Amino acid sequence: MDLKVGKNVLDLEIKALELLKKNLNETFKKVVNLLFKTKGKIIISGIGKSGHIASKIASTLSSVGSPSFFIHPSEANHGDLGMIKREDCVILISNSGETLELINLILYCKKNKIPIIAITSEGESTLSKSSNFTILIPKNIEACPLELAPTSSTTCTLALGDALAVTLLKKREFTSRDFLELHPGGKLGKILQTVSDVMKKKKLMPLINDHQKVSEAILEMTSKGQGCVGVLSKKKKKLIGIVTDGDLRRHMSSNLLEKKVTDIMTKNPKTLSPETLVSEALNLMNKQSITNYFITKGMKPLGIIHLHDILK
Repeated sequence: MDLKVGKNVLDLEIKALELLKKNLNETFKKVVNLLFKTKGKIIISGIGKSGHIASKIASTLSSVGSPSFFIHPSEANHGDLGMIKREDCVILISNSGETLELINLILYCKKNKIPIIAITSEGESTLSKSSNFTILIPKNIEACPLELAPTSSTTCTLALGDALAVTLLKKREFTSRDFLELHPGGKLGKILQTVSDVMKKKKLMPLINDHQKVSEAILEMTSKGQGCVGVLSKKKKKLIGIVTDGDLRRHMSSNLLEKKVTDIMTKNPKTLSPETLVSEALNLMNKQSITNYFITKGMKPLGIIHLHDILK
């Protein structure tokens, strides 16, 4: 019984989303263009469940490059209308389109010629008639059997907010690097760091010159604890090779320590640019079975990154 009811709720909400998708029209494109051209902020408002959805949409828009904030209708009526400026755009959410708490917001926007976008299920409502654009959500198909608790309507509004946010993201050519700037903390921030953020620099890099011996390379490799050493050209100090534990094993002989590093080094080592994402570096390490990368610019070493640095 319980499982059947739960699945039925999901079926009804899926049906509502399918109707929303089917009925989405040119108005959506016009709304996206309006939001894209908005020089100020996107202000979103609603009350009750619509208010919770409005707050989430504002947060999503802000996180993907469209500065937005939620304003509570009741607080707006007590001074917060001053937060809305002429260069802004307002999205008002009301399933019925007759939410009394939104009236003063509507009047303020009309007076100051601030564009209004309505999200409602009632095309002939006060909100819809007062707005520049209206996006309609499906009507009268709440998953609640009493047709009272907002369920399918809030799901559709939330999905519509995601559709607007992602469309704007693509239109603004918002990149993962832009995302990093807005999400520096938590797991996302760590994944979106660049190798230059975590690499070891300067004296921590294991480096020797091309005229030095393998014995000196081993000492440098051991002291820096990276499992490799970079070989620099004498004049231009560019990275021309790398000596790894594997190179030492492959060239093991009685006179190994007296050989020059250029005799056993791997030439033209794989390197990364400082802008490479840590996640990209990790994928390359797994794909190429490499535990170290030198970070270079014009083949001049800026740093080194080890698999352990990423995992930490």
